[in-house]
Amino acid sequence: MKIFLTGATGYIGKRLLIQLLSNGHEVICSVRDKKRFDLSLYQNYENQLNVIEHDYNDDSTLSPINQEIDIAFYLIHSMSANADFSKAEKISAKNFAKAVEKTNCRQVIYLTGIVNEDQLSKHLQSRKDVEKELQSDSYALTVLRAGIIIGSGSASFEIIRDLVEKLPIMVAPKWLKTLCQPIAIRNVVEFLTGVIGKSFTYNRHFDIAGPDILSYKEMLLIFAEERKLKRTIISVPVLSPKISSYWLYFITSTSYVLAKNLVDSMKVNVVAEKNDLAEKLGIKLLSYRESLQLSFDKIEQNDVLSTWYDSFGNYKYSKNVWNFLEVPTMGVFKDKKVRKIKNEELTLDKIFGIGGKNGWYHANYLWSLRGSIDKLFGGVGLKRGRKNSKSINAGDSIDFWRVLYASREEKRLLLFAEMKVPGEAWLEFKITDGKLIQEATFRPVGIFGRLYWYAVLPFHGYIFNGMISRLAEDK
Repeated sequence: MKIFLTGATGYIGKRLLIQLLSNGHEVICSVRDKKRFDLSLYQNYENQLNVIEHDYNDDSTLSPINQEIDIAFYLIHSMSANADFSKAEKISAKNFAKAVEKTNCRQVIYLTGIVNEDQLSKHLQSRKDVEKELQSDSYALTVLRAGIIIGSGSASFEIIRDLVEKLPIMVAPKWLKTLCQPIAIRNVVEFLTGVIGKSFTYNRHFDIAGPDILSYKEMLLIFAEERKLKRTIISVPVLSPKISSYWLYFITSTSYVLAKNLVDSMKVNVVAEKNDLAEKLGIKLLSYRESLQLSFDKIEQNDVLSTWYDSFGNYKYSKNVWNFLEVPTMGVFKDKKVRKIKNEELTLDKIFGIGGKNGWYHANYLWSLRGSIDKLFGGVGLKRGRKNSKSINAGDSIDFWRVLYASREEKRLLLFAEMKVPGEAWLEFKITDGKLIQEATFRPVGIFGRLYWYAVLPFHGYIFNGMISRLAEDK
């Protein structure tokens, strides 16, 4: 079949794409920025894959879609954006529907949230509104409604992981008593692929969920048991939604905007209505514990395919970050350091293993301090880490950096800062003629940008000298 896939660079989209290609489908990926789509990851499926560029919030970018598509997936959401996400989501859905109506598409498949309560959060209400916008007489709409998705790199998994592994004692808000029905990412992908072309799912919605109905507190404690950690959780009624949002933001790797929307949603029970879709599709639903164990296995094997923070962390760069691929030379401050190296492969391994659990090779306590300061001012901080300890691809996040360019063959890694700074910042590593060149570039904005550069200059001297020396070491 010829399948049209939106959200192909997101957490679920990346995993679904691999499955669709493995099943022999021809896939057209609709992405907001083609430069962010790494075709090298799909070399075995070159003849099955095509990538086009669309921004569904801007109908001027919507070039015609191939008329011969059979199935379309709508996996777009804007919950982590700073803008009015509910308005943006409606516009996006309406433009998508108009574009697909001009094709021969028979079925649109939409993944959304469980919306069975009378009082919904702003996020869940927006998801329900999108469902209405996607309805059409030109194609059949199949809606899959999921609650919390558990898998290596999912937002829910990483937030639970941060809380449990960092806090022996948690003083938590009363919404920890809210009920939810988590589902494994593996089951989500099975449902998404399983309903393709199934006429009994046309113009219907189905709740998809695992077999366990748990409170958020129970989910945290079960996670602790699986990790063999002893944890105490104290629920208090006095934490306001705003304080709860800050609590999540500072402890976990989530952004404040996402934390705020999550807290809003966590006040609503997310329990599935029973249906027989899993039985009809032959899907074995995994328990919460089984979902966790699969996630742990993927992490231990260094085989995390996608993470929730594959989406851009700083919204102001989300549409144009690739415009920064060319590092400026005029009107900037530079800190350039050069070292001779003896073992090129070892240095390359260090460069492409930088950040995350490996740290930054020198003065990691200062990097941690900078990450904490960034969090204090609403930035992404260092908690995102990296999804793979050895490989890096363009578009990946590494702590508070975004990878713009990564090539072992060309011996070059270029990072762009997503931390809060009064300007734009780049950090580049490259090896030429037996020498390692490490260059930090900062383009200041206004007087505060210049003051910032001179304020951190003494720290840069210490941090960057130590870092390049460690990278160049033959051990």
